[in-house]
Amino acid sequence: MEERPVLLTREGLRQLEEELEQLVRVRREEVAERIRQAREFGDIAENAEYTEAKNEQSLVEGRIATLEAMIRNAVVIENEPREEGVAAVGARVVVEFDDGDQTTYSIVGPAEADPLHGRISNESPLGRALLGHRAGDEVEWSSPNGTSRVKILAVE
Repeated sequence: MEERPVLLTREGLRQLEEELEQLVRVRREEVAERIRQAREFGDIAENAEYTEAKNEQSLVEGRIATLEAMIRNAVVIENEPREEGVAAVGARVVVEFDDGDQTTYSIVGPAEADPLHGRISNESPLGRALLGHRAGDEVEWSSPNGTSRVKILAVE
């Protein structure tokens, strides 16, 4: 399986590393202890606590594997060279919608996207539409309500 680069800010990478540390050092041990305790109840074939603990162990181990792959393939976007004034991953873009609302978005990789907090993925329809454009450009993008337009007011 080909692993793609994971675009992250320095802060995003730090958060993933902290989450991984927590899962490996704390959660993994907590789940292992729950499994040990559940085994003491006897027949594991009909033991709901054991089944639940094993399911949780599977989720924790899956998340650990995902985080390890993300960190291994991380590309810190602040270190990526980009042209001044051009919307790219790592840029902050101020846009104005047709209704006059202005919003500032940081363009980040999919792992850090959080549109409610102004962080849109470079792979999202709006993020993809903004890439390569400058202040003053108007761009169209496919929104859930159809085609929308935004005007770029500034690129930082």
